[in-house]
Amino acid sequence: MTTLTSENGAATGVEEPPDPGARHKLTAVTGLAALSLDAMASVAYGPEAIVLVLATAGGHGLGFTVPVTLLIAALLALLVASYRQVIAAFPDGGGSYAVARAHLGRRTSLVAAASLVLDYVLNVAVAVTAGVAALTSAFPGLYDDRLALCLAVLVVITVVNLRGIVDSARAFIVPTAVFIGAILALTIVGFSRDAPASAEAAASHVSVVADNATTVGALLLLKAFASGCSALTGVEAIANAVPAFRAPAVRRAQHAEVALGALLGLMLIGLSVLIARFELQPVEGVTVLAQLADASLGHNAGFYVVQVATMVLLALSANTSFGGLPVLLGLLARDNYVPHVFALKADRQVHRHGVLALAVVSALLLVFSGGDTNTLVPLFAIGVFVGFTIAQTGMVIHWRRVRGPKWAGRASLNGLGAVLTGAGAIVVAATKFHDGAWLVIVALPALVLVFERVHRAYGRIGERLGLGRIPDPPQRRRSLVVVPVSSLTRLTTEALTAAVSLGDDVRAVTVCHPGPDDRAQSEALERDWALWDPGVELIRLSSARRSLGRPIAAYVRHLAHAYPDARITVLIPEAEPARLWQRLLQNQRGAIVSHAVRRDTDAVICRLRFRLD
Repeated sequence: MTTLTSENGAATGVEEPPDPGARHKLTAVTGLAALSLDAMASVAYGPEAIVLVLATAGGHGLGFTVPVTLLIAALLALLVASYRQVIAAFPDGGGSYAVARAHLGRRTSLVAAASLVLDYVLNVAVAVTAGVAALTSAFPGLYDDRLALCLAVLVVITVVNLRGIVDSARAFIVPTAVFIGAILALTIVGFSRDAPASAEAAASHVSVVADNATTVGALLLLKAFASGCSALTGVEAIANAVPAFRAPAVRRAQHAEVALGALLGLMLIGLSVLIARFELQPVEGVTVLAQLADASLGHNAGFYVVQVATMVLLALSANTSFGGLPVLLGLLARDNYVPHVFALKADRQVHRHGVLALAVVSALLLVFSGGDTNTLVPLFAIGVFVGFTIAQTGMVIHWRRVRGPKWAGRASLNGLGAVLTGAGAIVVAATKFHDGAWLVIVALPALVLVFERVHRAYGRIGERLGLGRIPDPPQRRRSLVVVPVSSLTRLTTEALTAAVSLGDDVRAVTVCHPGPDDRAQSEALERDWALWDPGVELIRLSSARRSLGRPIAAYVRHLAHAYPDARITVLIPEAEPARLWQRLLQNQRGAIVSHAVRRDTDAVICRLRFRLD
């Protein structure tokens, strides 16, 4: 038994019951491995995104790399502090969706959910393509096979996650630790050098720094800030998946969030300082991180360790989406905004349908892009900025309502974060609009409309079912059972035995077609039936067409009209072979009859399985 804590860390005195599925849930360490890969991997492209924007202002612009990174690190600290409070306030997960639902209204919560869904799906595609791009850079002969490689990586990640989030976390702990260790080693060794150890990686590559450009305006800095904020994607993932943590879930998730923020901030600042220290410039065909590894460690085994670790982590960072999106879809299903099947869990605490849906949509995106990262990057990060802004705004209202200790300071921090992330969302959308960001801007409201449509459909279903109201007491009604038969076998005996046990009136029916062979078979069945005399009438249903289900459905409609107060059941007997492959040998008559009766009548359908052991 563990004691729950309040948002400020004080004990509430309420004991949290033991979790029977604890071994299939995350600790702080495994949670960091399972849900932080997206954020960790962003150090491979976050600093580079800043440098590429500032390079348009020449060498003078590159001098602002560290100040811009420090602003991003400050925003990171603010976001981590905010999401730590989100975790405590909303322990059922959902992140910005849960915050908006509680404080900003239903429509805003759906915008937050849609932004998270888009971000998670795009993250999978971007992460996989980026990882494969790193692989094809090292082995150019694989370039033409990059789509197949992307799909193969996606299959591996999907299979691992179908085994449970804990198994995926254990599988990814080593790559995560190797990557973090490599980046920290690169940073520490780099600080000990007065000059680059090697420049071989960038040799003979063309610089992308603009010539004779020295003006650095506020718009350029804002654009660099917004581009660098791509390094913040994934910060929200832990808050979205709090139920995936082992009890005490809130405390473990908060520890994982703080550890993520500390490691990510340390790596971002360290790399940006080294960029300025070594006066690195972006070049075509070589990443800034590769240049840093070359300058700090030299062009040796350490350089290749960093590259391989980066490649692996970029590919595996898609796992963040597999940890967060299924939980979010589970919450949306609970609130009737997506099909309820997404709320179901398998034995290993896996939202299996959410995992499979994410894999299928991501595979379609990969096929659409041809495995090209540059096609997908312009679509990325807008959704997460929208989610950041909504979460921060909602937490401002949360603090105003709670009015606990230091609420004004916390609300001010969240308000500042909302302004900064909102500005970032606008700048990213504006600067990348013609590069494909318009697709996300269109998809966001479209997804909200889909949520609304599903919700209205569930509302109508609930109204018809009388959900929330005490139903009328059950009533005994006459029961009439119809049994389709085509021959006399043990299956016929089992079916009639079940039918007379269920109904007051049982009628066996057989469909007769006009062909001479069909008439002869029907007449033989009628003679055998008369000799057998089971005490149940056999009714011949003549059909001019070669149809099996429609004549039976028409007879059921006739009975419903003749006996309006009766409850009609169609009992369909089917043999079930012992081996799975033998089921392919069956004629599927039962499925045909079942489909016709379900489509054309309101009768109860009962499919009796006779196992052929």
